[in-house]
Amino acid sequence: MPNPILLFSAQIVAILSVLLLAIGGIKTEPKATSARIFAIMAIFIVFYLINGMTASSVDPQFRLGLSNWLLLFDVGSSSVPGLFMIYCFLIFQEQQKFPSLLGVAFAIQIVVDTVLSALLLYGEGADESSTILFLSTSMDLLMLSFVGFAIYWTVKGWRADLVDDRRIFRWFIIGVQGALIFTVVFVENFLLEVGSGAYASAQFLLVSAIAILALGMVLVAMRFDLVSLSEVIRRVTVLSEDPEPENVKPFDIDSFNKSFKDGQLYREAGLTIAGLAKQLNMPEYRLRAFIHKQLGFRNFNAMLHEYRIEDASRVLGDRESQTLPVLTIALSVGYQSITPFNNAFRQIMGVTPSEFRKKSAK
Repeated sequence: MPNPILLFSAQIVAILSVLLLAIGGIKTEPKATSARIFAIMAIFIVFYLINGMTASSVDPQFRLGLSNWLLLFDVGSSSVPGLFMIYCFLIFQEQQKFPSLLGVAFAIQIVVDTVLSALLLYGEGADESSTILFLSTSMDLLMLSFVGFAIYWTVKGWRADLVDDRRIFRWFIIGVQGALIFTVVFVENFLLEVGSGAYASAQFLLVSAIAILALGMVLVAMRFDLVSLSEVIRRVTVLSEDPEPENVKPFDIDSFNKSFKDGQLYREAGLTIAGLAKQLNMPEYRLRAFIHKQLGFRNFNAMLHEYRIEDASRVLGDRESQTLPVLTIALSVGYQSITPFNNAFRQIMGVTPSEFRKKSAK
């Protein structure tokens, strides 16, 4: 059994640190959906920590008697993986539409977990039902899949991310936050029995890990900004001005457009920033900095979409090309299928390619 004082101290440190991070996130971007999701997730992490302080394995002198709130704590705790998934999508899949199927799955998971928690807390013998066990296991697997999607989206755009701090931030999300949430869900729901000595020891390790992680993030924030977390979080999104290395051939927007736009390099299917840097005969890191600082893009794929959709819109608006299939136009500007073309066109132009063509023909 873990030392009750150490466990209680770790829980308090974790709760305070998580709340500070939530406040910092809201203060940085009060109107941003991602900041609000992060704040809600932080509150539900606090619910998880408080819920752990009500367990029978906790020393009686440190145990909280919050039986009337256990259902709320249970449901809030089970919402963390889904919220983490949404948060990673909003941060790293910018200008994309969140998959509606995953949104429905998350809603179903919350509803089912609410019913299951209510039955387990207030229904006699419910925990012995095979149906309850099946549904509970299914929801646990669903939560693990949510964390998996979050990690996938974080990894997916790593190469295309032009902001160095954001690239580092992605690895932090994957290596620390995602791994910790996945471990908490997996260990508590699949490996250990609630109330056992092993469960108490594992919970102490998990709570300590959360406390160290959250406190570490707060301390790093204070190192850069003694007032709040705002500046540290802002560092992953704003443009920064670094001096150009000496003895480097000048490269400006005009020369870039001459090669990239006039030469229609953006039409190359599957073009990557490494491939473009090779064609332009310049270091990849320098090309990243140029596109980010001079052109104002934070993501390489976002830049490709802009150039490709601009080209496609000219063809769609040309009266002499009205009979040319939309798919042919999409393939000609660099897309490998119609779906990403339609999605990018709608996001940038506000209408579908077909609607744009009809308006242009009037």
